Amino acid sequence: MMTNNDIAEIFKQIASALELLEANRFRINGYQRVSRVLKDLTEDIAGLVAEHPGSAVKQLTAIDGIGKGSAEKIVELVANGKMAEHQELMAQVPAGLFDILAIPGIGPKAATLMWKDLGIISVAELKEKLDSPELARLPRMGAKTIENIKKAIAFQEKAADRVPLGIARPIALRLQEELRQVPGVKRLEYAGSLRRGRETIGDLDFLAACDDPEAVRERFTSHPDVTQVLARGDTKSSVRLETGGAVLQADLRIVPEEVYGAALMYFTGSKEHNVRLREIAIKQNRRLNEYGLFDGTDERPQDRGDRPIAAADEAAIYAALGLPLIAPELREDRGELEGEPARLIELADIRAELHAHTIASDGKMTIDELAACALRHGYHTLAVTDHSKSSVIANGLDEERLLAHIEAVREANARIDDLEILAGAEVDILPDGRLDYDDEILARLDVVVASPHASLGQDPKTATERLLRAIRHPLVHILGHPTGRIINRREGLSPDMNALFAAAVEHDTALEVNANWRRLDLRDSHLRHALEAGCRIAIDTDTHREEQMDFLIYGILTARRAGLTAASCINTWPAEELHAWLKSKR
Repeated sequence: MMTNNDIAEIFKQIASALELLEANRFRINGYQRVSRVLKDLTEDIAGLVAEHPGSAVKQLTAIDGIGKGSAEKIVELVANGKMAEHQELMAQVPAGLFDILAIPGIGPKAATLMWKDLGIISVAELKEKLDSPELARLPRMGAKTIENIKKAIAFQEKAADRVPLGIARPIALRLQEELRQVPGVKRLEYAGSLRRGRETIGDLDFLAACDDPEAVRERFTSHPDVTQVLARGDTKSSVRLETGGAVLQADLRIVPEEVYGAALMYFTGSKEHNVRLREIAIKQNRRLNEYGLFDGTDERPQDRGDRPIAAADEAAIYAALGLPLIAPELREDRGELEGEPARLIELADIRAELHAHTIASDGKMTIDELAACALRHGYHTLAVTDHSKSSVIANGLDEERLLAHIEAVREANARIDDLEILAGAEVDILPDGRLDYDDEILARLDVVVASPHASLGQDPKTATERLLRAIRHPLVHILGHPTGRIINRREGLSPDMNALFAAAVEHDTALEVNANWRRLDLRDSHLRHALEAGCRIAIDTDTHREEQMDFLIYGILTARRAGLTAASCINTWPAEELHAWLKSKR
């Protein structure tokens, strides 16, 4: 059955095809709007159509943003698995043009010119023409634009085989839970880069200890999301999964329960961390492998029947090596084996959300609904931070609307118990570093999150000065998603991060780890250096919809990879301490 994302993607393709064919703008906007509506819905559209065969169109038109014509096309698509208009357009537009449109910096007009004037209909053909004078002669296709296209293609190719953490983790959790239900399963966990919380995942690794290996293998290889069984052996099976628009290889290894800890450590990695552990073992005249920690330095002591010193539990292996248990997120050979590790931040430590949107700009919740969501998460403080006026595409607030919004937030705060609701804004940092509101307006806000949204291709020097100007502003509390990157899609700004960190410490401005899995910005590598510099850190979800508040786990995983402790994160502070810091900038 088609998912909402599947249907949304077809409407998006229709809109893109119409753009390439230079159709009416209103028609294009209509299909784009329906695509966005479908992606945001939590209700299963295909299920709704199936449950109401006689009144499906009426049910669909009751959804804001879906008109009668679009509703009829959705019913056609769900009933037949295809849509006549979509197929007709796909016959007119070469499929490779959609890949070209996915390259940042190439819009429909440019793609159409490449197609009709130069016959370019695929990314491969575009790459061949990047240095040709005929491409440079196209309108608005100067040397700088072509150079940006080259960089965007190289960036996409580098990330092409990896799936974002926020897509891979829910898939792994669902499969893990289903496999754990197989009778006789004693232990079953995912390992690999997913367990380490990497921002992108190459494939999924599962490790099982069980009484009935064949039953687990059968459940794994016959799962509904499996499109191909790549291997099926006694100890390892591999499959190709396709679900939710993602394609992943998944491996299942079955090991004896008595060596489960050693295998989990080995297959969690990283390779570099494992090498360091083996080196430590060798210095102790021992051998460490996926079967355990053994006395002596023979290559495969398990083959001789030697009993390991420790194998069933990861903590016992680390202890036998004279080491503390290292959190999986830290196992990257970045100094984690030196000294005593601090207690890393955990999900339960977070007590405040300081970057969240409502229907006043581009969010999907009212102030009251957002507050209810924050209360369900056990927070003592919520900052309502809708977009500022320059974010036109996000329905940003001009000064008049903002002032009315501030009053609405204050009214809700007076009315709702057990939660301090703060009036804030996510204020655009303009290309020259100015903020989107003047100081008189900013001073009325309890929380100012200053973020870059436009001109994200600036050179490093300009980007650095732009962000420094925001950090140094006395009314700014938090620098939001500092580089503006989108994982696997947009590299974002490349400022001098050390200069930003030094300024953030000097001006007591917090730096955000945006927990939306599409961003994770600050990234872990930047965050490590920010912590070394002594920066305050905010972990916020940038919530636009209710389910996005659960994206917090991705920010926590990123923060743990950098070694963040609760004390350095302002979202963990008691209400009195947090509010005193916020007021110190007023």
